[in-house]
Amino acid sequence: MKIIAQNKKAYHDYFIEETFEAGIQLKGSEIKSIRLGKVNLSDTHVTFKDNEAFVLNMHIAKYDYSSLFNHEETRTRKLLLHKNQILKLYSQTKIKGLSVIPLKLYLKDGLCKMEIGLAKGKKDYDKRHTLKEKDMKKRMEKSLKVR
Repeated sequence: MKIIAQNKKAYHDYFIEETFEAGIQLKGSEIKSIRLGKVNLSDTHVTFKDNEAFVLNMHIAKYDYSSLFNHEETRTRKLLLHKNQILKLYSQTKIKGLSVIPLKLYLKDGLCKMEIGLAKGKKDYDKRHTLKEKDMKKRMEKSLKVR
């Protein structure tokens, strides 16, 4: 498994409750750009329409060596999930008010997969508490390493 892109901001802004693996419906020039690592997952999110899941605002740079058949950089792309997974995610977003956000984009057995997470938004004090714990952990490791 080769990780192409990660959404590091997601772990800072959200509590991730559950993760799912989804395939993505891509065009030829998009997968070539992904293999080169020209992907940005920041500010992306998942929406649902007609019992299908779509990822919005995922930026895949244009492939340099394709001509007129190049893709639109931030087009809406369909996620490939099982029906029961889509219904579960959709119901959690409507009932509990959770968000579905992309966490990672990776290649697995030659196929492009996306890890999406069912997430609950953090408040400012939660973010500060997380940073405080992270800082304390770094200090502990540093003090143990010095001795």
